[in-house]
Amino acid sequence: MNAVIAGLLRDLASVQKSTQSKWGYKRAASAVRNLEEPIESYLQPDGTLRKIQHIGPSSTKVILEVLRTGESPTVAAAIAASGDVSKAEQSRMWREHFLTRSQVLAALKNRSLKGPSRKQYRGDLQMHSTWSDGSQSLEDIVDEGIERGYEYCAVTDHSYGLPIAGGLSMERFKRQHDEIDGINERCAGRFRLLKGVEANIRADGTLDMALDELRLMEIVVAAPHAALRVATDQTDRMIRAVETPGVHILGHPRGRMYGSRPGVTADWPRVFEAAKRANVAIEIDGDPSRQDIDYELAKDAIAAGCLFALDTDAHGTLDFNFVDTAIAHARLAGVPAELVVNTWPLERLLAWARERT
Repeated sequence: MNAVIAGLLRDLASVQKSTQSKWGYKRAASAVRNLEEPIESYLQPDGTLRKIQHIGPSSTKVILEVLRTGESPTVAAAIAASGDVSKAEQSRMWREHFLTRSQVLAALKNRSLKGPSRKQYRGDLQMHSTWSDGSQSLEDIVDEGIERGYEYCAVTDHSYGLPIAGGLSMERFKRQHDEIDGINERCAGRFRLLKGVEANIRADGTLDMALDELRLMEIVVAAPHAALRVATDQTDRMIRAVETPGVHILGHPRGRMYGSRPGVTADWPRVFEAAKRANVAIEIDGDPSRQDIDYELAKDAIAAGCLFALDTDAHGTLDFNFVDTAIAHARLAGVPAELVVNTWPLERLLAWARERT
């Protein structure tokens, strides 16, 4: 029900003419998606709704309509009056197989589900720092990782081919690596910060870094950041990327975003077969707005025999919590824990990474 109501509030946002109203309904939808309990538990005996942060009177009206009748005349009327039903329909297509926070927590607690657990998770392999577009320092990542009992994390700031995200030049990467060396010397035996990069997959499938540059990294996440709204088949693009020497992880493979873009269109079983041959891991990105790949698509990757990386794409320390979403998708798909590289001890992880250089 949280997902249904959040979706209806996004539908309402999609037909607003006022930027402020559009933003308000999107924020309300996000608030409902992030509830840790079913929204039915917020319904009081007198029929009113308990206060939920960022939920105003007009959104409350929609919620109560749905809880009482299973539908919202308010949303239906707004869409009909807009004269453009396609906007809402398109948004709905781009919300498939996204989990709400309450669904994530349920998947983590469900003992009947097979797959990795929080206890087995040893570290995050896609994270961003203040060196590119993150708000957390390298020290912040280390401190939070140690606090959570992790053995390692990889800082994977953006490559120089993506200047909009503060991509690093090779000279800046060298300075970052020097800082990482100092951190690892101080944390020896307690935690290891891995030198990584999120390299951009160009339209033709090549990466925006040279092979000798990739070899300087311990973890290379290759991810698409363009051509994410077109229906053109991009299977060859993605296969070429996973076959590139030095790539370890295919990051947020589709590049989809909740309700706003579909991401890459491809013959994913073929891409996963290529990844299996190349021994490249398929990422489940736990950012709630990404959830990429999701539990349904992950089943195809399991069938191909792929390895998986469960990551947060964290840009700040609060984003470390996104790991729950990644683990939930893996559990719903039935990903065997031994195929998840984040469950491996550091030495095994590094040995696998070295095989790809």
